Amino acid sequence: MFKSIRFKFITIYFLLVFMAMVIVGAFLLQQFEQYHLGVVRGNLTQIAGSVMTTLEEIDWQNNKEEIQKNIGPYEKMGMEIYVIEKNNDFTIISSTNLSYWNQNAMYILDSNLIMSAFHGEIEEKDIVSGQENQISSKNMVFPLYDEHSRIAGAVYLRQNLEDIHKTLDQSKFILTRATLLALFTTILLGYLLAKSITGPINDVTIKAEKMAKGDFDQVVEVKSDDEIGQLANMFNYLTARLKSALQEMSNEKKKMDTIINNMADGLIAVTAEGKIIHANPVALEMLKLEGKTLANKSFDEVFYPLNQHLTLNHLTNQKKWYGSEMIDMEKGIKLRAKYAPIIREDGDLEGLVVLLQDVTEHEKLENMRKEFVANVSHELKTPLTTIKSYTETLLDGAMESKELTTQFLTVVESETDRMTRLVQDLLQLSNLDFKQGRWNKKEVCINDIVKDAVLKIEVSAKNKRQQLVCKTSEEDTITYADKDKIEQVILNVLSNAIKYTSKEGRIEIAVQTVNNIGKIIIKDNGIGIPSKDLPRIFERFYRVDKARSREMGGTGLGLSIAKQIVEAHDGKIEIFSEEKEPGTSVVITLPTLEKASVLN
Repeated sequence: MFKSIRFKFITIYFLLVFMAMVIVGAFLLQQFEQYHLGVVRGNLTQIAGSVMTTLEEIDWQNNKEEIQKNIGPYEKMGMEIYVIEKNNDFTIISSTNLSYWNQNAMYILDSNLIMSAFHGEIEEKDIVSGQENQISSKNMVFPLYDEHSRIAGAVYLRQNLEDIHKTLDQSKFILTRATLLALFTTILLGYLLAKSITGPINDVTIKAEKMAKGDFDQVVEVKSDDEIGQLANMFNYLTARLKSALQEMSNEKKKMDTIINNMADGLIAVTAEGKIIHANPVALEMLKLEGKTLANKSFDEVFYPLNQHLTLNHLTNQKKWYGSEMIDMEKGIKLRAKYAPIIREDGDLEGLVVLLQDVTEHEKLENMRKEFVANVSHELKTPLTTIKSYTETLLDGAMESKELTTQFLTVVESETDRMTRLVQDLLQLSNLDFKQGRWNKKEVCINDIVKDAVLKIEVSAKNKRQQLVCKTSEEDTITYADKDKIEQVILNVLSNAIKYTSKEGRIEIAVQTVNNIGKIIIKDNGIGIPSKDLPRIFERFYRVDKARSREMGGTGLGLSIAKQIVEAHDGKIEIFSEEKEPGTSVVITLPTLEKASVLN
């Protein structure tokens, strides 16, 4: 209560009015008292002058009875007059109070005043009697001269001041009542005035407190055009502007949250003390952590087991706030952690932002690129080396032997064909990668494609005394495809089956239609493929048995090309092989045309 501006306002207003009333009242009472005392003094002086003139005219020293006749009428005016003769006893020779006749004035009246008069001075004094009633009176004394202008006596006048003091007391009572009434009015008006000022301020304070708690739908009622009204208007304007600014900030925050939470990379923000303040879902998934677990751990506790260089302690010691580190996770997953500092305006470190990128595929592709370059180099180096060595041998004199020359030239031709096949396969893969290949797609029958492929490859199977069994579907399976390309895929798979199946082996090829999907299934009882090699079987230049594959003339690109062709037809090619059991199954699926007419 005492801290309220309303109480302070009323208190100050009360004190101001109180002090003003006290000062004004004291001044008025003083002036009032001085005025009435001055009136009494003037009356006493006038009466004294009249009495003294009369006494001088009647020879007062010898006509005491005449003195009493002249001062007697003044008794009715409530005034006491004493005529004192200058002798040894200071005798009162005449008085309006008959009981004091012929008595010593020193015992009745103020002796100091009497002595002053006998010294020729006119004096006055306000005296309060020592009695119980404490009567206050105005006392004045005047010297009285004889016919020789010598001080022969004194005229002592005394008038009761009780009426004046009663009047002053009444005036004080009236002023006190007026002061109390003014103070009460002051308190009432001060309260109303303070309320008119503090009311809107309290309203603004309450609305501001609600705004501080997040409720920005606050409007202050404007009741006037004065400063308080202007304050209310400015508060409402501030509220509208603040609400608009916060709405914009909220929208921006939602955008940022949406971007951060849906970005492909992980993001972690940490304070300078190591407290993790934000981690998007991708970061949690990458680090195999949960939000509750992360909230109870510091940054160093999370990253120290992953990479000791990626801790605040290490970065602080190294004073290195920009850079990146690699993190090796389980199952061969590799993460690149890029970090950058958050700097405050004063230049101090606020925190750290870490961006996590899954570079597993990138690293894998990089390794594949390196391996691809190495394989291409090796594939070209081997035939080139052979051609160069045989050519040098011929140039050194082997050409003189026709039989040896023919043999060497046959080898050169074979190696040249091998390089030609390799370049052609690389060109075809390049066209497929950049979608520059030309497709001659039309409605074709899968049965016909398979039959044509078997017809072209069966000579190779017979040369190895292998049994090639073809089972087509009872109804023609129609698809929209490039016949030559699909045939190339089937020939590639059949060629691999013949190569890696021993003599007198068995190769089966079947065509099936299931739910508008055409399936071409090629199964052999050859050497099979180890399970560890199956995930990489479609990689370029990847061979299960590299030495044997090269001896058989393969480039290691056939299955990669086959996969590209099948996927370009919205199909799929899969290879199945069980470890320690002979045989491999290849399943090629292609979409069929519904209600297609049977080709003639």
